[in-house]
Amino acid sequence: MSAIPTDGGVLRESLLPSAEKREKLRKTRMFRDALSRYGVGSGGIGVIFALALIFLYLFYETLPLLKPVSVEQAYSYALPVDETASPTLHLTVDRFEEIGGRFAESGAITFFQASTGRILSSVRVPLPEGVTITGFGRSETRKSLFVYGLSDGSVLPLKVDYDLTYPAGVRVITPRLSYPLGEQPIRVGERENDDEAVDYSALTIVEGRGGYVVAAGTREGEIAMALFSTSTSMLSGTVEIRRQDFRLPALGKPVRQLLVNESLRNLFAIDEDGVLHHFDIVNRGNPVLVETVALTRPGVDVRVAEFLVGSRSLIVGGSDGSLTQWMLVREDGGNVQRLALIREFRRHDAAITFIEPEHSRKGFIAGDESGTVGLHYATSSVTLKFLKVVDAPVERLAISAINSMALVEGRGTASLQVLRIDNPHPQTSLSGLWGKVWYEGRDGPAYIWQSSSADDAFESKLSLVPLSIGTLKAALFAMLLSTPLAIAGAIYTAYFMSAPMRKLVKPSIELMEALPTVILGFLAGIWLAPYIENNLPILLIGLVIFPLGILAWGFAWSRMPASLRNSVAGGWEAAMLIPVVIVLGWIAVTLSPWAELAFFDGSMRQWLTSVGITYDQRNALIVGLAMGFAVIPTIFSIAEDAVFNVPKHLTQGSLALGATPWQTVVGVVLLTASPGIFSAVMIGFGRAVGETMIVLMASGNSPIVNFSIFEGMRTLAANIAVELPETAVGSTHFRVLFLSALVLLAFTFVLNTAAEVVRQRLRKRYASL
Repeated sequence: MSAIPTDGGVLRESLLPSAEKREKLRKTRMFRDALSRYGVGSGGIGVIFALALIFLYLFYETLPLLKPVSVEQAYSYALPVDETASPTLHLTVDRFEEIGGRFAESGAITFFQASTGRILSSVRVPLPEGVTITGFGRSETRKSLFVYGLSDGSVLPLKVDYDLTYPAGVRVITPRLSYPLGEQPIRVGERENDDEAVDYSALTIVEGRGGYVVAAGTREGEIAMALFSTSTSMLSGTVEIRRQDFRLPALGKPVRQLLVNESLRNLFAIDEDGVLHHFDIVNRGNPVLVETVALTRPGVDVRVAEFLVGSRSLIVGGSDGSLTQWMLVREDGGNVQRLALIREFRRHDAAITFIEPEHSRKGFIAGDESGTVGLHYATSSVTLKFLKVVDAPVERLAISAINSMALVEGRGTASLQVLRIDNPHPQTSLSGLWGKVWYEGRDGPAYIWQSSSADDAFESKLSLVPLSIGTLKAALFAMLLSTPLAIAGAIYTAYFMSAPMRKLVKPSIELMEALPTVILGFLAGIWLAPYIENNLPILLIGLVIFPLGILAWGFAWSRMPASLRNSVAGGWEAAMLIPVVIVLGWIAVTLSPWAELAFFDGSMRQWLTSVGITYDQRNALIVGLAMGFAVIPTIFSIAEDAVFNVPKHLTQGSLALGATPWQTVVGVVLLTASPGIFSAVMIGFGRAVGETMIVLMASGNSPIVNFSIFEGMRTLAANIAVELPETAVGSTHFRVLFLSALVLLAFTFVLNTAAEVVRQRLRKRYASL
C-alpha cells in the first residue's frame, strides 16, 4: 500500500484501519443507510395508512346514510274487537310499540298487545242515554287527541295518555282516557235551538298555543268553531275553562273534511267536490275566506288530506293515486299566505284511501285501494318503498312514534297486518343534501343548513352547500391577502435581502406560525371586527395609499444622491420602508373619519345598508385578514426555501449575460422555483380550508350562500366543531356531520393530488434550466 504524505512526513501503514475494521465500518454505514431508507419509507407508509384509516372510519360512520329503506310484513293476527264487532274508526300504537289501540264506531276503545293482538283492556266512551256516535275527528297523531260527534248535536273531546310505571324495575304501560274539556259532551257554535240534532259530516280538534279548537262541519255546508282556553288555579288546583263560539261563512256544499293548524290561524275546509276553502281565523269574530283551491286536476277526486307533523303543510291523496304536498306561502313577501303546490310524490297504482303522518318527522305512510302501502318523505321529496299488504283497500293505518312499526287494516278484513320498518335516515337523499329544497315556512327552494330548533315539529335542514361554499369563501379571501404578500416577501427575502437581515426576518415570520389560532380568532372577533366596523374607510384608503406610498418612496429613493443611497448597505433597503409603512398607516387612520364624512354621510356602515349591502360585524373580510395572517408564514417559508435554493450558477449566468437582477428573477428564478412556489400556495390553501378556530370566532357562523365580503359564513370544519358535541350519537344529524368531514377530507385530497400533478409537470418542464 502506498504511503500517504502528511505535514510530518510519511504516515506509516500501521496507522490505517485494518481490513477487518474497514469491513465493520462499511457494514455500519450500510446498516445506517438501510435504517434511514426503511425508516423514512415506513413513516411515509404509516402516514398513508393513517389517512386511509381516517377515511375508512368516516366512511363507516357515514355508511348508514346509504342503507336502503326496509319495509317488511312481519306477521298478522285477528282484529281485536269488542263484543259489538263494530267498524274501526281509528288505530293507534304507543311510542314503545307495545300497546295498540282500536277506536270502534260503538264507542269502545280496545287496547291490545301490539305484537300479538291479545286484548289487554277495553273502555267505552261515556255517552248520554240514547245517544249514538255519528262522527269522529282527530288532531295530529302525536297529540293523541280525538273528538266524537254525537247524534244529539254535541261533541265529546278526549285524549289517550299512556302512564309509565316501573314496579320491580320492569316497565309497565297503562293506557288511560282523559277529557281535557270535561267528561260532559259540549256543543259547538251558537244555535237558536241548543237541542237541535246536527249531523256532523266533518270534525276536528286541535291543541294550539291559544288553547283547544273544536271545529265541526255539516252536510248543509255550515262550519262552526269553538275556542276553549283553560287555566289552573294555583291555590285550589281547579281548572277553569273559557270558550268562544263563532261561525264561518257557509260553503253551500257538504263539508267532507276540516283541518285547523296548531297556530290556530288557518282553517281548511274540503267540500264534497274536493275543493279546499282556506279561511283566516285570526280574527275570531270575523273569519275571512282567503281563497278556494282545486287540489287535484280536473276529473280527479280528493280522497284524503292530512297535515304533516307541525301542521304547516298538507298532504293530499287523489283518486288517481297521486300524492301532493301543499303549503302556505307568502305572496311577494306580503302578509297574505296562500296555498301553493310545492312537490309531488311517486303515484300509487290505485286511489289513495288513507294517509298517516309520522309523529316527529316529515314523512308519511299512505294506503290505496289495491292494498298497497307506500312510504314517502316530504323534505327529500322521495318515495321510499311500496309494499302490497292486503288484498283489499287499505282502511286504516297507524305508525309508531319511533317509525319502526305500522298497523294496517284492510276493508272488510278481520285481521291486522303488522309491518316492520327500518327507515332511520329518509331525508339524506342526494337532492336533499346538495340540491335546493323547498322547506316549510319558506317562500321558495333554497340551500339551508339549520339542524335544530326549539320546535318539536321542526324540519331539519341539512344542505351541505352553504357549508361547502363557506369553506371556499373563507379560504379564498384568506388566500387573496396572504398569497401576494407571502410570495413577494419570499422572493425579496431569498434573492434581494442581505444575509444578516434574512437571518432576522425569516425566523421571525416562521415564528408567527406558532401563534395559536384560537388567539388570532379571539383578537379578530373581539377587537378587530368592532374596530373595522367603526372605521371602514381605513380599508379603502389603505388599498390606495399603501401601494402608491411605497412606490412613491421607491421612486424618491432612486432619485436621491448616490452618496446617500450608498450609505445604506445592499440588501438593507427594506429596513427603510418600516417607518414609511408606519407613517402611511397613521395617515390612513387619520383620514378615515374625514373620508367618512365627505363620501359616506358620516357612516360608511349605514351607507352600505342604504344601498342594499348587508354588513355583518364578523364577516368574510375579518376572516380573510385574520386567517391570511395565519397562512402567510406557511406560504412564505416554503416559497422562500424554493427561491433561495435556485442554483447559483443559473442566476450568476443570467447576470453575466447582462440581465438585471429583476430580469433574472422573472426569467430564471421564478421559473425554476415555480414548483416549490406552487406547492407553497396549495399547502397554504389546504391550511385555510381546514382552519377551524379563526372561522368559528370571527365569521359570525352564518350558513349562507354568497361570496359577499361583508357577510359571514360557516365552514365545514367550524360546523363540525360546533355541532358534533351537541348531537345525538347515531342520529341523522350525527351521520351528516361525519359526511361533511368526509367531504372535507375528499376535497383536500383531490386538491392536493391536483396540486402535486401540476407541481410535477412544472418541475419536469423547467428541469432543463
